[in-house]
Amino acid sequence: MWGVVDGATQVGGSCVGGDRHRLLADDPGNVHNCGYGGVWLQRGGACRLGVAACVVTVAPYLAAFIRPPRVAARMSEADDDGAAAPGREVWIEKYRPQTLDDVSGQENVIDRLGSYIDENDLPHLLFSGPAGIGKTTAAQAIAREIYGDDWRQNFLELNASDQRGIDVVRDRIKSFARESFSPDHSHTIIFLDEADSLTSDAQAALRRTMEQFSDNTRFVLSCNYSSKIIDPIQSRCAVFRFSPLSDAAIREQIGQIAAREGIEVTDDGMAALVYAADGDMRRAINSLQAAATTGDAVDEQAVYEITATARPEEIESMVADALDGDFSKARATLDTLLTETGIAGGDVIDQLHRSVWEFDLTDREAVRLLERIGEADYRITEGANEQVQLEALLASLALDEQ
Repeated sequence: MWGVVDGATQVGGSCVGGDRHRLLADDPGNVHNCGYGGVWLQRGGACRLGVAACVVTVAPYLAAFIRPPRVAARMSEADDDGAAAPGREVWIEKYRPQTLDDVSGQENVIDRLGSYIDENDLPHLLFSGPAGIGKTTAAQAIAREIYGDDWRQNFLELNASDQRGIDVVRDRIKSFARESFSPDHSHTIIFLDEADSLTSDAQAALRRTMEQFSDNTRFVLSCNYSSKIIDPIQSRCAVFRFSPLSDAAIREQIGQIAAREGIEVTDDGMAALVYAADGDMRRAINSLQAAATTGDAVDEQAVYEITATARPEEIESMVADALDGDFSKARATLDTLLTETGIAGGDVIDQLHRSVWEFDLTDREAVRLLERIGEADYRITEGANEQVQLEALLASLALDEQ
């Protein structure tokens, strides 16, 4: 008699326990499945009929045509070898804070969120702020503190930038909200990351869903720009604005991770990590992990090479040369940054903007530079050639000097 397991056609197997069974056969009186939930040829699995020693086998003439799943094969190979080298764990997940108290640099926000949990009175939440500053971590920490070990069963996380249409609201979100029930808690949590990527129609549908299931579901929305969230949703949420992390917070966290991983970070390397991060903890930790593979110690050179970041002195020198009227020298520095170092034009603009007030410029020179930066940034955003726009920026500074 023929049967099908995970798409593989085979003959009903034999049981070493002495009884005769068939795999998914059409005989309802003796149908059972041996192995881990139907995984093909998983030896030693529990038999649903209670035969402890049941091992399913396949007729020899079919075994040559049926291959076991690759996942099962990898598992058996790992068991046989016993010494498979594990891959390096991603540090941003390894060192992700598990509780609200562990979140760095957002003390005011964390205190307010903690009071909601203490009072068992969690409203809908809207987290706003740039990337890598703790929004997703805070949402997961809330779920852990409310639900404990069962937090994954009561917490649905969706990235709205991947599924941004109205269907995701009508299907996945509404289905989870309708079917979710926690016997030990009054509500479950739906976390929408990058909610500002949702279309207007999807946000309108989400607003109605938030109203309809407010009795048993709490929504936590995360976005980079709260202005892109429609007002009806904002008015239904407690809004928390996360700020970029301070240099001290990033320095402290990087120091702790380096100590636990046994990595030596030089003083200039730490300063470079903080500068390259620009308030983004995720970027700082990723940069540390990448730079740690380049040598015995993490120094300034390794950090700037790994992150493709221009040194602050290079940016300052380029601007100073342009302001002094030496366009050729400023252009040569820019060409080195773009072609040899491999920095994107948009990143050069960002570094220029960050560093304007750190340069030794007069107020008038700083204002002129900011005006040109804004104009070049807009044109690059609209699709203009990066190198042409940056050279035009330097040329305008040099012409103003003359």
